[in-house]
Amino acid sequence: MSHLTQEQLDILQQKLMDQKVELERRMIYNDQHGLGESERDSTGELSHIDNHPGDLATELYEREKDLALQDRVDLELQRVIFSLEAIHHGRYGVCLTCGQPIPYERLEALPDTQYCVKDTPRENLSYNRPIEEEVLAPAFGKSSMDEHEYSAFDGEDAWQIVESWGTSNTPAMAEGNDIDSYNEMDIENGDDHGGFVEVYENFVATNIDGSEVFIVRSPQYVDYLNRGEGSYLLDPNGDPDDESFS
Repeated sequence: MSHLTQEQLDILQQKLMDQKVELERRMIYNDQHGLGESERDSTGELSHIDNHPGDLATELYEREKDLALQDRVDLELQRVIFSLEAIHHGRYGVCLTCGQPIPYERLEALPDTQYCVKDTPRENLSYNRPIEEEVLAPAFGKSSMDEHEYSAFDGEDAWQIVESWGTSNTPAMAEGNDIDSYNEMDIENGDDHGGFVEVYENFVATNIDGSEVFIVRSPQYVDYLNRGEGSYLLDPNGDPDDESFS
């Protein structure tokens, strides 16, 4: 036997019927939230194959929003229909979890509720991350470790290599105010030595047991000497008049 009086059931049933009519009217009025319209109609294109995914960002966002709104209305309508059927079969107003009667005050506020306050499902946000991130961390955008005196190859070094092949930046976007040509745009690398701490580590090498020292006569080595930070005597075989130093 229900703990609700016939008068209370009539009031709640009428609320549910009104809610059902409103939800169905909303679905018809909103035209299924635009789900009946294809992306071809909204973009005017027959195919998206030749488009970058970013070009369809607006249409994708709107479609995802439409789906979310439609799912919400469908869920509310299912709860209302379930509650109306429960009234018809005489099991309305009972918590699905504990089987205890739901107070009339709660049903009056939420006629389509199926749980008491204690057993109402809670929406807990999940902070679990994909397992792939364990091998991808730190993310590329956060892998510039210059402020930590990190001398190994990091994300900033990777970007500078890619940037050397050209970007969409224009001279107007450069940091300097007097840059008028693309050829004058340099890669911003500051004092980053690209995997080593001291400059000379870039061109000084040893054999496997460290008994012999070699000088790699690279552009970095020449620049190091031209800045007066070293001597050509570092390289026993070096000749300052050699064309390789010019």
